[in-house]
Amino acid sequence: MVGRGPTGARVLVLSLLIILTAETCRAQKGDGCGPSVLGPSSGTLSSLGYPRTYPNNTVCEWEISVPRGHRIHFRFAELDIENKDCQVNYLGLYNGIGPGRTVIGKYCGLGLKVKDLNESTGNQVTVQFMSGTHHTGHGFYLSYSTTEHTDLITCLDKGTDFPEAEFSKYCPAGCLTSTEEISGTIPNGYRESSPLCVAAIHAGVVSNAVGGTISVVSSKGIPHYEGTLANNVTSTGGTLSNSLFTFRTNGCYGTLGLESGGVADTQLLASSVWEWVDGEWAATGARLKRAGLPWGPAHSDQHQWLQVDLKKEKRITGITTTGSTLREYPYHVSAYRVLFSNNVQQWSIYREANSTQDKIFQGNINYLHEVRNNFIPPIEARFVRINPTLWHQRIALKLELVGCQILPGRVKPRTFPTSRHTPPHAGTKRPPDLGQTTHTPDIRNTTMPPHNSQDVALATVLVPVLVIVLSALIVTVVCAWHWRNRKKSSEGTYDLPHWDRTDWWKSMKQLLPSKMMESEDSVRYSSSEVGRLTGRGAVPRLHAEPAEYAQPLVSGVTTLGARSTFKPDEGPDPGYSDPDLYDAPISPDVYHAYAEPLPASGSEYATPIVVDMGCHPSGGTSLTQPAAVCGFMGAGPASLLSRTDSGQSGRSAYDTPKNATGQATEDLTYQVPQSCTQKQTGQS
Repeated sequence: MVGRGPTGARVLVLSLLIILTAETCRAQKGDGCGPSVLGPSSGTLSSLGYPRTYPNNTVCEWEISVPRGHRIHFRFAELDIENKDCQVNYLGLYNGIGPGRTVIGKYCGLGLKVKDLNESTGNQVTVQFMSGTHHTGHGFYLSYSTTEHTDLITCLDKGTDFPEAEFSKYCPAGCLTSTEEISGTIPNGYRESSPLCVAAIHAGVVSNAVGGTISVVSSKGIPHYEGTLANNVTSTGGTLSNSLFTFRTNGCYGTLGLESGGVADTQLLASSVWEWVDGEWAATGARLKRAGLPWGPAHSDQHQWLQVDLKKEKRITGITTTGSTLREYPYHVSAYRVLFSNNVQQWSIYREANSTQDKIFQGNINYLHEVRNNFIPPIEARFVRINPTLWHQRIALKLELVGCQILPGRVKPRTFPTSRHTPPHAGTKRPPDLGQTTHTPDIRNTTMPPHNSQDVALATVLVPVLVIVLSALIVTVVCAWHWRNRKKSSEGTYDLPHWDRTDWWKSMKQLLPSKMMESEDSVRYSSSEVGRLTGRGAVPRLHAEPAEYAQPLVSGVTTLGARSTFKPDEGPDPGYSDPDLYDAPISPDVYHAYAEPLPASGSEYATPIVVDMGCHPSGGTSLTQPAAVCGFMGAGPASLLSRTDSGQSGRSAYDTPKNATGQATEDLTYQVPQSCTQKQTGQS
């Protein structure tokens, strides 16, 4: 249930809600009338006891008039009347006032839903509620306004009833008669289950006495909703919700300098000051959220006041107050009036629009928590006075004014001056004549949410797109850098397989037969290297003696590979010319890449062991030994190894290198091969 402050303030508020006037334009009569507000352009009506069961055998009539040229329409929030034929219990709407009125319609039934607006034909309407004997039923609750407000809603409509992200509705006067709860506050927002119009009164967007248009903005919910007291409405705390709503305003809700120090101490004045053992409760202590003693008068009565000089005329839209904020001094002001002036001589007491009564603002309910009240219409003045009318134990007050600068050309709102002049109290101090100006605070719209739904939707689209674009750009730069480095490292190198470039493969190829490498006829080069070689013109052929190569280990192999280290076959030309310009023998002072150079003093070639594939081993004294040779071939590799390594054979399988005189030597030189004629002579 929406709180209404302490008991005294509750009675005061309810007395303002039930408007009984002698004017025929807005009047109610009977014993079955519930809390109602009949405004000049909108209002709220309810049955007695709503939302509880209405009493038996009661009647109430409301006579409503709006300005000439306008008509009236009605919207039902709830209609729950026990009767089916609308003869004893019913709600009737009539065009006109008095005996000549005509029926618009009669309504009855439990849980009846009336969604359409019911419209009058003129500017006057009579609403009649009749109650006979019944057992159940809540009665009725409805709102009305002039037909120009086609977006009229009731005081029970909630944020969840409107799925739009932004929308505008018209709230009727008198929604403080609602018993629905709200949760939240400004600027954070209100829980979506809160009634819109009650939350708008709490936020200070519309007045309960007049109503008005609200602009609502929905957004994502927050984990916690704060509970505060403002404009006679107590909001409760709440937990996480899916969504919330807040209100779009004109932005005139900035602080006017008491808390920040924009208002100097010399601009604060009080009727009197209480001097206590802890210090002086001076007017300079009346700054909201400032530590220390508050303002307190020497005597607590209704003649005390606190004055703020703003140095120039400003638009004042609200006030926030607290008590002493000191646990050892639990004092606070529970009700007060607001006076304003531009010359300190003539003072006006603030009144609500279309009211002839001074506005009594609900103050604090304890010494610690803040309470906010808004001025609708706003005050435009230089001097503001706070006059306490009710307090707890003693008067103690801290405050802050909210508002903004007056823009040039703005039309001033209507004010309500009183004939009663308020003279200074006997202990009043006159403010000194000050010509200094004060700092103008930064005025911001504090009721707007930090982000609307369009910004959130735009951000959800742009953020992934930016991430994808940046990622693609980074990948492109890295790939280009890697390709450039790889191209530079490959220039001038041979396009050989990886295993063909390793030392392991180079050493293994010397142990393999030449036929296994016949496919490697030439060395391959990269395209860049070939282009560079071609551009240099013809390269002269290199010639070298065939003594630079060793004889092959196995007979019967006559073809040498491009990289063979064995001596090539003797040709008709005593000079050897390598068709491959880069695999030809080089000068003796440069080592070949594969063959070990021979010392100048040693023999030039080693004599290979030649095995005749026709079972005739070479190097023997007799050419007719088939049994031995065939046995050798049949023994397999193991037999060959045992015979060559054991040292028991008559002759080693390999020649021992010899020096120039024919004697064996231990240095690693090779024996010059014997020619065929020399071998035959020695055997003979």
